[in-house]
Amino acid sequence: MPLRQKLGSSVRKPMPPNSVLDVFSRARNGFVLTLLSLLLLAAAPLQAQYTYTDWYDFNCNDGLGCAPYNLGHLTQGTDGNFYGTTNTGGVHAFGTIFMLTPSGGYTDLWQFDGVTGENPLGGLTLASDGNFYGTAVGGGAFNQGTVFRFTPPNSLTVLHSFNGSDGMSPTVPPVQGKDGNLYGATNVGTTYTILLPTGTFQQLPNNTPMTVYAPFYLASDGNLYGTTSYGGTSNTGTVFRMTTPGGAIKVLYSFTGIGDGGPAAPVVQGSDGYLYGTSYSTGKNNSGQIFKMTLNGKITKTFDFDAFGPQFVNTDGGAPFAGLLPASDGYLYGANGLGGANGLGTLFKVSTGLSFTKIFDFTGTTGAVLGNGPQAGLTQHTNGTLNGLTFQGGANNDGTFFAVNTLNLTQILTVAGPIFVLPGGPVEILGNNLTHVMNVSFGAVAAQFSVGSDSVLTATVPTQAVDGIITATFDTGLQNQTQSAVHILPVIFNLDPSSGSVGTPVDISGGGFSGAKKVTFGGVAATIFSVLSPSLIQATVPTGAKTGKVAVVTPNGRALSPQKFTVR
Repeated sequence: MPLRQKLGSSVRKPMPPNSVLDVFSRARNGFVLTLLSLLLLAAAPLQAQYTYTDWYDFNCNDGLGCAPYNLGHLTQGTDGNFYGTTNTGGVHAFGTIFMLTPSGGYTDLWQFDGVTGENPLGGLTLASDGNFYGTAVGGGAFNQGTVFRFTPPNSLTVLHSFNGSDGMSPTVPPVQGKDGNLYGATNVGTTYTILLPTGTFQQLPNNTPMTVYAPFYLASDGNLYGTTSYGGTSNTGTVFRMTTPGGAIKVLYSFTGIGDGGPAAPVVQGSDGYLYGTSYSTGKNNSGQIFKMTLNGKITKTFDFDAFGPQFVNTDGGAPFAGLLPASDGYLYGANGLGGANGLGTLFKVSTGLSFTKIFDFTGTTGAVLGNGPQAGLTQHTNGTLNGLTFQGGANNDGTFFAVNTLNLTQILTVAGPIFVLPGGPVEILGNNLTHVMNVSFGAVAAQFSVGSDSVLTATVPTQAVDGIITATFDTGLQNQTQSAVHILPVIFNLDPSSGSVGTPVDISGGGFSGAKKVTFGGVAATIFSVLSPSLIQATVPTGAKTGKVAVVTPNGRALSPQKFTVR
């Protein structure tokens, strides 16, 4: 049976891959977690300090895209609008790529046609090259799915068609790693990279423990983290780490299936440096769980949603397929696909200590909080509002686009692409009213910048920059900042002198040298070196040094000199 069929309509929603369907319909204590069984009731918002706005109701009967799974989250573009995918609808009923303004203006930008893909389940990734990247679970040259590049307003290029041997049915978009390339996984666990700027596809040698339903997450240590709903020692899911560029995978935690297991959402990093994630159908009450974890894979704290009653009614909500969002007020926000006063899901927040607060109960096709069964995570627009999608509900029962706001949510800046940047390189920064920006700084170091529009500016990373947040100062005196620190990659520009004998002092100029822990000459470690500034290291040519390139190793990576140092 399909995951959902709209009652009273001839429009039929296509099925996701079987393994995805299994996630939505896995049984726990006699409750089958399928969205077909939900009742459409109504309730009022629980927290008056928050406002909920239903900006757009999807409609499968109007020829536009509908039923937005959009696994991951909506993505803000450089124009200040949101971009995402619908699973079905459009001219060919194969789904669309759409754009939504913050106030709900909807436009389909691409109609999937089978050749370019069919029925995307995942959202989109905005990379540092200004393009969006995503996947479709079907279609392509072998009908096994595609990975594509989308350039607004309406240009799509298939970068790879999966053929089964290299993977199939990718459910989520690839994510940009600290090296600037994209990394992703398919429905059968194969992994791949997309090399930028060429868009070249390469399969990686290691597979994930099992099927991946959530995008990778780039953490502050430069590694990618992911989850699987199955696999691991008990076949109840894992959290794993991928190192780049080689794609080595290490399982950090195998869920036991006894009070935990079944993560289908990405992990994210909170303001305290810990990873936070959700499991959709386990926990003490088999209704889902939030977990807090170190980067080494140790779970330090959990929160269990309360048990479901008839028709999935409970207090907290449950089945958090959508994961969590660290927001500008210090809380992590999430959406439940089931539960709450109406059994249709809830919106909630938790502190870094996992203190839980429910914000709204979804009310289905009528009521104050239109929507039902969100599968996509929330995203914070740079204007401060939280935004999300529901797969069902709304006026047409085909899904909604909504916003949640409160005075505690402040405007933010967002970096387009990874948060690992090179000194001297350009970085696109998204925000609001950026034509009024008077100063941009990386930490305490001022940067040169040029404003492209109210929603985007380009800054040059200062060579003296160290890891820290980016701050924009406006002509009103107001300051907006990035949510998380930007990490400065090491780079070497010049060696002075470029030749010398053992014992010669050499000035290594570049950037990103803060915390440098090793300098080598032709592979031989220098025993004497000093980091004079983030852009200058003075090192003494060591005994045994060989003619070759000079390397500097920092906590953020390794840099090689563009020229060889000649040992005389």
